[in-house]
Amino acid sequence: MRMTEQKYKKETEVVDMMIALYCKKHHHPKKGELCEECKELSSYCHYRLSLCPHGDNKPFCSNCKIHCYDKAHRERIREVMRFSGPRMMFHHPVLAVSHLIETKREKRRLKRKEREKNG
Repeated sequence: MRMTEQKYKKETEVVDMMIALYCKKHHHPKKGELCEECKELSSYCHYRLSLCPHGDNKPFCSNCKIHCYDKAHRERIREVMRFSGPRMMFHHPVLAVSHLIETKREKRRLKRKEREKNG
């Protein structure tokens, strides 16, 4: 099951914004660019997203049972998200609020699914 182009574009857009924010504050690249390390991380994220077996039902990676990223990339993107997540409210407020709402929905859905499974 493949992700629709719209879903893929949204997912990559969010991860790119977070990486750009992190890179700007930590690596100080030229304006509007990413350092080589962050370019590589972004490319890796795009590649792994393109292979996501969940398609349009993709959960947030933190809630996923499958770990698509290798250990080193998983730690790097976790660091980026820990830094950028709270700051997204100031840089991209609409996106941040929609992400919070979607997180709540997903957690509720996962709890419901777990309750149904357990009886």
